Amino acid sequence: MASILRQIVAGPRSRHPEAGLDLCYVTDSNGFASSSVIATSGPSSTYPQRAYRNPTDALVKFLDYKHGANWAIWEFRAEGTGYPDSEVHGRIRHYPWPDHHPPPFALIPNIMASMRNWLKASDQKDRRVVVVHCKAGKGRSGTVACSYLISEEGWTVGQALTRFTERRMRSGFGAGVSIPSQVRWIDYVDRWTKQGKVYVERQIEVLEVHVWGLRDGVKVAIEGFVDEGRTIKTFHIFRRDERIVIDGTAHNSGVFASLIGSNNERGVPPSRHPPQLDGTTHSKPTDGTEDPFALCNHPDNDTGAGAVIFRPSTRVVLPTNDINIDFERRNKATYGWTMVTSVAHVWFNAFFESSSLENNNKVPSDGVFDIEWDAMDGIKGSSRKGIRALDRLAVVWRALDSTEGGLTHIITEPVHGEPVPQSRPADWKGAHHDPSTLGKDLGLRTESPISANVSKANSVQSIDFEKVPGSPVDEPAAGVRAHGPQGEEHILHPDGLPRLITPASQPIPQDHTVLGGIVVGSPHADKVEGSGLASVAGVAGGRKGVSTGDLPGGRAEGEMETSRDRVVGQVVRDEDTTTSS
Repeated sequence: MASILRQIVAGPRSRHPEAGLDLCYVTDSNGFASSSVIATSGPSSTYPQRAYRNPTDALVKFLDYKHGANWAIWEFRAEGTGYPDSEVHGRIRHYPWPDHHPPPFALIPNIMASMRNWLKASDQKDRRVVVVHCKAGKGRSGTVACSYLISEEGWTVGQALTRFTERRMRSGFGAGVSIPSQVRWIDYVDRWTKQGKVYVERQIEVLEVHVWGLRDGVKVAIEGFVDEGRTIKTFHIFRRDERIVIDGTAHNSGVFASLIGSNNERGVPPSRHPPQLDGTTHSKPTDGTEDPFALCNHPDNDTGAGAVIFRPSTRVVLPTNDINIDFERRNKATYGWTMVTSVAHVWFNAFFESSSLENNNKVPSDGVFDIEWDAMDGIKGSSRKGIRALDRLAVVWRALDSTEGGLTHIITEPVHGEPVPQSRPADWKGAHHDPSTLGKDLGLRTESPISANVSKANSVQSIDFEKVPGSPVDEPAAGVRAHGPQGEEHILHPDGLPRLITPASQPIPQDHTVLGGIVVGSPHADKVEGSGLASVAGVAGGRKGVSTGDLPGGRAEGEMETSRDRVVGQVVRDEDTTTSS
């Protein structure tokens, strides 16, 4: 049974035929590389995890059998390894960061140097092996494995990514490293290698965030790494008073206009047509250069959305070059719930996002990073992001200099044989791990005043419904479109009021009945004193003790054999029957 569970959990990842474990040899000393690198999913010593993941003792037994004492583990799990160091003979290096994200780039030089020192030690008699693992042995492990092949073995980006996919994934199951921001980091490693392996860590101020095609109810947040990269911190969430809704000429003013010409020559990924704030597109200039403002035409774009500049009212300064812009779209649901319909984010590193770094080896002091919606990271490392929340994003940033108290740290790769520091490990049991760092997902969420106000603040096209008698004075979801559980918009009654579902705390009048938890009542339900509520659109009203068999398209209770049959949503609207619309 345990073997079957492990095969199911491993899913698209290749399993080692001899060991029967979820691991692969990315390289071996007999192949193209001079060193052996193994990628494996995170082993576990505790139940229930060891029932469906690699048992730690089984992994150690295999490594001891194949490589004796010539193996060591590099782990990257901010959520905890799942086993104590002692169970792997203490041969382990810790460089943790959160799942589904790229590493803080400042960790890269030490990770690369420590792996190189182990694999290429001058006193070694036998070939050594590096074992890299995260949770699934795919995203974080693949990022490090490819980075090592590029920086220490001379592989190209394409060769490294292809090799990792061929060895780690079953045929036809996608790329080994598939998260766009992690692929971007591998490209950064290639550039870092070609530029002499020098990295300058600085404090970065985010000046403006430009969004084209912003839909309603979207939260926009600025995040970055803290605690040596183990934690992602939200540094700022934009409010309504920090947004500027702009017209087609607004791009000629502001900080963005002064920086875009010189710093946005190398977008990641490059756009086909730069975005225009008025929704139009420009043809390619006659001089052969791309206009950085043209909008990529997508046939399926939700037209009519707005273009917005977000300017923080207080300075937003991140401690490192690593910046994450996070988006979450929420729509009004019912019973104090909201529906999350979009989740996306994108990481970039300000040190590498400037053409001046490559053209004249000058460390950039400011710049613009731009990206389209389709190229952003999705939910928990997938490409799934939900409903489109925007079309394009541009982030304007600058580095703080010493006159402003800005801190600069020049980081170089430790030389061969030099001791290399490692990070403080996370608790191996995961006792202090924050589950929110595992990533967001779509679906229902509890509504809070904070989430409602944030969604309201970032709505561009606000629908201000007329106040329903008896409703709270300050409706927290004002300006946010009302949607049902599947994302459908609530239908308006002919009186112009939105149809809302009665909360459980509201008394049910005697001339009402309840079907599947939804109140069905008289035509005068809207006028119940103090209720401020309406009957559900599309459900018949005005009958006491309504039977489902009497509803248009409904079936009698005796004919319903399963719970699915009793779902009110199965009722079909009949145009010839009196219903609310």
